[in-house]
Amino acid sequence: MHYMPAAPERSRMPVAVYVLGLSVFALGTSEFMLSGLLPPIAEDMGVTIPQAGLLISAFAIGMVVGAPLLAVATLRLPRRTTLVGLISLFGLGQVAGALAPSYELLFASRVVSALACAGFWAVGAAVAIAMVDKDQRARAMSVMIGGLSIANVLGVPAGAFLGEQLGWRSAFWAVGAASAVALAGILALIPRIPLPAEKPRLRRELRIYRDRQVWLSVGVTSLAAGGVFCAFSYLSPLLTDVAGLDSGWVPWILGLFGVGALVGTTIGGRVADAHLFGVLLWGIAASTVFLVSLALLASFAVAAVALSFLIGLSAFFTAPALNARLFNVAGAAPTLAGATTTAAFNLGNTGGPWLGGTVIDAGFGFAATAWAGAAMTVTALALTALARRLDRPTRSRVLASSTPRPAPADALTRG
Repeated sequence: MHYMPAAPERSRMPVAVYVLGLSVFALGTSEFMLSGLLPPIAEDMGVTIPQAGLLISAFAIGMVVGAPLLAVATLRLPRRTTLVGLISLFGLGQVAGALAPSYELLFASRVVSALACAGFWAVGAAVAIAMVDKDQRARAMSVMIGGLSIANVLGVPAGAFLGEQLGWRSAFWAVGAASAVALAGILALIPRIPLPAEKPRLRRELRIYRDRQVWLSVGVTSLAAGGVFCAFSYLSPLLTDVAGLDSGWVPWILGLFGVGALVGTTIGGRVADAHLFGVLLWGIAASTVFLVSLALLASFAVAAVALSFLIGLSAFFTAPALNARLFNVAGAAPTLAGATTTAAFNLGNTGGPWLGGTVIDAGFGFAATAWAGAAMTVTALALTALARRLDRPTRSRVLASSTPRPAPADALTRG
């Protein structure tokens, strides 16, 4: 009698990864909630909506600068202690924002919060990746990004609702409270993670920047994220001024974007490990189509609402693959890989709102931000195709140089 061997069970995700995802909820709410608060902030601070939009770019700039700097500064520090310190600093930044008496101080508080957020992302991503096998990297990152998606489903609309009912400062106080809850979760549920026996060396980690695939991954990530957030950052005025919806609808539609993000993250995280380039190409292409459709159909309320959901879905469908790809090509330097991924996303989150604001200031209107975003995602698509083409010779050489025995799993599963 013959018995079929049992299929290997899929490893369970460590609980610490889910704790990191819950912490990212607070970070993500702060990062994106301003998209629903720009009009009241602009009115209260006496600035234009594009100037208020620069607060989104300020956060992203802090993320770009803070990710590599804090990754280097904390390279040899205990991981858990670093996470505790960074989430505490982030929470204090939210309190400072809630109390800010001027635009300049609010801007500064956003930069400080972003520095802490960037460090948390870089260290947290490295911790999550270190706790799972290579073939589960995209899935682990999808759990962390899931916190970002839930922030878009619940946190961002809640922030917009609080801004509408109690003033925009109440949203900052709420995120400060969420940061305190995240801190408690880290203290209670994330174990002490020992440093590696061989201390990380900065010079060795910096070698990843000699690899053109690392720079291609940075370009793809920046442009894919920037294209979506070029339009998303100004979604609130687009919905009210172009689609003609009442401002009371804005929190619900931002929540719909978040639902799309959560669905996209879930699907993308499950398929990206096996089909990484397929997820990237199809996801970025879909974002391009949806952005062009938004530019053409923004004056139709039903279309604008439906496309808000679809853009969230396509953008976050690619996010686990974008993260995993950078860790794959920079695997020798996990801490700087996490920092580079964070910086790359936020280069896009800086450039996207800036480009959108420039388009609005030039008199093209809010719907034109979707055209500008589509131009960025088309460029990301071209770079993805180039990265895939350059990746093939590498894989061919690995396979050709191997003897008749099976090739290492490493070579076959790379990106």
